[in-house]
Amino acid sequence: MGKVVLVLGDDVSTDIIYPGRFMATVLPTETPRFAFADDPDFNRALVEGRVPAGGIIVAGENFGSGSSREQAASCLRGHGLVIVARSFARIFLQNAVNLGLPTVTCPEISATVGDELEIRNDRVVNVTQGKEFAVLPLAPARQAVVDAGGLIPYVRRRLTDAQGRDTTR
Repeated sequence: MGKVVLVLGDDVSTDIIYPGRFMATVLPTETPRFAFADDPDFNRALVEGRVPAGGIIVAGENFGSGSSREQAASCLRGHGLVIVARSFARIFLQNAVNLGLPTVTCPEISATVGDELEIRNDRVVNVTQGKEFAVLPLAPARQAVVDAGGLIPYVRRRLTDAQGRDTTR
């Protein structure tokens, strides 16, 4: 269960999530400090650690539209955030999967800041409002990558598992 820490509308671009002027910063350890940099209050709350890991951003349609910058997903993952949106931009969603950022596609989601949400495989329960919303699950292969923490940990685990099954060594 997590608490909604920010509610956004439709078409939240990667420029809003991670402004282009910070593109020279690419290390996943450094990108989180620039998350929502143009929203000084929310950015400050993130940087000062006042937003707990597991905090949920709720958004409308087409979250992560715009450029293909992977830093937009990286900076959110760096804060341990979960994104629940009515829909995601295709490239942002793939970057999120590759980096292990938890995303939930929930076409009818309704929530306000402070609401407690319980995310299940097939639905999101807004405990505060007493409402449930259907989820469009990720494909199993994509979910496996997210569950592993991203593409690199997923591939490492697969290679390790494959080496463990190799009887010629």
